[in-house]
Amino acid sequence: MSEELIEKSKKLAAFAAVNENVSKSDRIIGVGSGSTVVYVAERLGQLENKEKFIYVAFDGADEIDTNLNLIKGGGAALYQEKLVASLSRKFVVVADFRKQSPERLGHFWRKGVPIEVVPNSYVKVLKDLFKLGANSATLRDAGKAKAGPVVTDNGNFVIDADFGEIPLNKVKELDEKLIRLVGVVETGFFVDYAEKAYIGNEDGSITSLSVSVPARL
Repeated sequence: MSEELIEKSKKLAAFAAVNENVSKSDRIIGVGSGSTVVYVAERLGQLENKEKFIYVAFDGADEIDTNLNLIKGGGAALYQEKLVASLSRKFVVVADFRKQSPERLGHFWRKGVPIEVVPNSYVKVLKDLFKLGANSATLRDAGKAKAGPVVTDNGNFVIDADFGEIPLNKVKELDEKLIRLVGVVETGFFVDYAEKAYIGNEDGSITSLSVSVPARL
């Protein structure tokens, strides 16, 4: 699978998402930090917008299930991305074909659910995650970037917790259990946020998905 094909599918999805969800009226457009967002920004730059409020936010995802539940946070910006999504009237996901699960979250994304935690709580949270049924839970290491763990823009740590493949009707329940843990700031589950998703396919076509979500604003 070539990088050129993947980038082409991202661009197709991003342009389709912007074309169908943004007009030239006065609106603020929110964007996240996913790898597909660069193409969203490219298309937005071609439109004339004078901002009044956040009408629509665009972002990528690490995985998307058939209910448009998402796993995000592979880049450790989950809190900031969820904040933008929560402040928008409409949240639209753009992704390439590798991110679309045939049904359940955890099918393709095997790195676990990203969970942002207060630094001095991570040992406790790790223990709590195993009690909740995690197969594995690890503090994300910064690797070659620097010594020690990844530190988010908010000064927190990130734990990646693997719960295997998560049934559609269990995602929200698990998310609520995680967010109630003392020390957890935010989770990488985006439940009832995305109402549309645009997937760029290998053959150059676009798959458009939509669901109903509760109104935020």
